[in-house]
Amino acid sequence: RTLLPPRQSFVMVKGAALLLPVEEAPQGEPPPDETPPDEPPRAETPPDKPPGQATGQQEQHLHLMMQLLRPQDAIRLAVRLESVRPRRVRYLLVVRPEEAGAEGQTALLGVDFAHEGATRCTLGMVLPLWSDTQVFLDGDGGFSVTSGGQTRIFKPISVQTMWAMLQELHRACEDAARGGHIPGGPALAWARGYAAALGSEQSCLNEWLAMADLESVPPPSPPCPRPVAPELSEQAVRVLLRDVMASADLENVTSKEVREELERRTGHSLAQHKDFIDNEMLLVLAQMDRPSHVFPHLYLGSEWNAANLEELQQNKVTHILNVAREIDNFFPALFTYMNVRVYDEEAAQLLPHWNDTFLFLSHVQASGGRALVHCRMGLSRSAATVLAYAMKEFGWPLERALRHVRHCRPGVLPNPGFMRQLDFYQGILSASRHSRLWEHPEDTPADTPGPSPPPSEDEAAGGAVLGSSRRPRISLCAVMRSISLLE
Repeated sequence: RTLLPPRQSFVMVKGAALLLPVEEAPQGEPPPDETPPDEPPRAETPPDKPPGQATGQQEQHLHLMMQLLRPQDAIRLAVRLESVRPRRVRYLLVVRPEEAGAEGQTALLGVDFAHEGATRCTLGMVLPLWSDTQVFLDGDGGFSVTSGGQTRIFKPISVQTMWAMLQELHRACEDAARGGHIPGGPALAWARGYAAALGSEQSCLNEWLAMADLESVPPPSPPCPRPVAPELSEQAVRVLLRDVMASADLENVTSKEVREELERRTGHSLAQHKDFIDNEMLLVLAQMDRPSHVFPHLYLGSEWNAANLEELQQNKVTHILNVAREIDNFFPALFTYMNVRVYDEEAAQLLPHWNDTFLFLSHVQASGGRALVHCRMGLSRSAATVLAYAMKEFGWPLERALRHVRHCRPGVLPNPGFMRQLDFYQGILSASRHSRLWEHPEDTPADTPGPSPPPSEDEAAGGAVLGSSRRPRISLCAVMRSISLLE
């Protein structure tokens, strides 16, 4: 009998696919069916939204890449990379075996498609992750991975995919260090089979190898006439960077495009500070990626938070309010869901749903549970819904609610249509309160105490000045240590 891989589900965003943890069925129910090898992996998309061409193409790529693997191996994360050839499609896969005795072992596989619509793919690179693996940021979204004396440099196609890959790499490096995996030992013997199966054409192989020295290809563009800005403070760049990232589509924008927007706003060249900008970008992404604890019973977060079962359980989440039409409910057997199916568009109507969402969140609080409210990024649709809840629950004006929620989640920025609806909702709540006060003057409630306002920018730490001297290379471990301090 042939060994069939278990059924696998992925959460899909542009340029990346993340393996979802297995959702354990309640006792007494049969386990999920196995997936025949010719059936594509299940991508979590809501039933009311047909997949677009790009999403369908990405699912097809994922299906083809899974056929390159042994049945007992799984893709933990697939991220699309930039290529020097415009038509070529390249993916970096984080692969782990799901068999006894191979726990904590990881290899990176590079996969090539000749073009977007190609019906086959080939292996172009294999890099086992040993205990000596190091990851360094190389600026403008690129990072190098050195393991067992080999170095490769990768550049994901967007800020969001870069962040997803760096998190997965950090976990893999920690596992390799704990396992003491060294070249020549028994660990990662399974990766040798992939190394023997490299099948990409020579130009593809050359690209994987040539990227090991990013400094040599290609020559930099002519220098920009704008002056270097040593007088800019690091704090000023951080504030601008947060503003740029809050308004950017992180699934489509690259680190280089973020830096260029910073240069446009400051009027200065920041090319010498690419590593600093990448480091700060990861810190901002970490704050945006982690669910924000807005109230004792309420977290505000993103699609990634909604797909992270371990994080949901650590935060003792019992209910999930999904404010997105394009995102499915990932764990319906484990959490109580409410859905508000709207897109992040100015014309979308959230106001008619806010009474129901208020009742849902009030029930969570009364029952002693905790809720995650999420959309795609946790900045617009879900943030507007949390603002509406705070305004009604605490009697806050919009300005105060916005100040508190932004203090907890700095990038919050509902689109202009939602802001108009919040302003209108404020009028409705105000009229309702005045009506109750007129009818029952003796029941006037005392002012509800609220959280302290966020510190001003002047009070924030970090007034250092961006210098022109070359900084040491920034390692992923150092960045993750900085991120852990945010907690």
